[in-house]
Amino acid sequence: MTSGKFDFALGIGGAAGQGIATPGDTLARLFVRRGLHLYTYNAYQSIIRGGHIFLTVRVGEHEVYSHGDRLDLLLCLNQDTMDRHLRLMGPGTRVIFNSDTIKPGHAAEGVQLCPMPVAELTNNNRNSLVQNTVALGVIMSMLELDFEILRASLAQQFQRKGPAVVDENVGVARAGFDYAKANFKSFPVSVPTLPKPLAVWSGNEALAMGGAAAGVKFYCAYPMSPSTGVLHWMAKNARELGIMVRQVEDEIGVANMAIGAGHAGCRAMCAT
Repeated sequence: MTSGKFDFALGIGGAAGQGIATPGDTLARLFVRRGLHLYTYNAYQSIIRGGHIFLTVRVGEHEVYSHGDRLDLLLCLNQDTMDRHLRLMGPGTRVIFNSDTIKPGHAAEGVQLCPMPVAELTNNNRNSLVQNTVALGVIMSMLELDFEILRASLAQQFQRKGPAVVDENVGVARAGFDYAKANFKSFPVSVPTLPKPLAVWSGNEALAMGGAAAGVKFYCAYPMSPSTGVLHWMAKNARELGIMVRQVEDEIGVANMAIGAGHAGCRAMCAT
């Protein structure tokens, strides 16, 4: 964390299928509602399960144009992330991990290791994704943010799954929050609140809206990362904007359709 203006970067690493995006999305919403500028970058392999996924979230008081080249906080959801990224952490940084499943390596001087006894804090909850919610509580505590902000966010996120799921997630997040208060040192710089709340706008949404503004009338795609968000936006807004949207069986079919529509005089678009 830099001195002066608030500029904070955190990384969340794990394998595909470990729910890395969920804590990242939750924190992103909390930051922008405080008026902070946000930039996120998700590096992932083309794989459904396993591999290594690393999400970087950077926030600041001024506009943020990249994810930067440093981290203030590292959340390790598996051993691989610890092994890959611990060496990148410098003095004053924090590393959060599940002490039941992850062993820390050698940390540089000034790095605070923050082990979470997840099984103990969650009464041996067998859902492996519960560590993500515990970690959210820990992060809120270390940033000295009010837990009620996270409670409201979790209630909104899980409301469709019923009050029992909401209560479970709020409970384990609270356990992580209280454990961090008692055992870990908070960051010395508080998270500011600026006058005007902001919103999260993804690159896929920006690309889709740009296409619509440019007069696209035919969009076709095969759904796969990282472009699925473009297809979702187009499909959601197709009727209102007068855009024909087609989900095609493969990428070759997509290319043929887009080229054919263009030859027929229609402004066409595809993304992959």
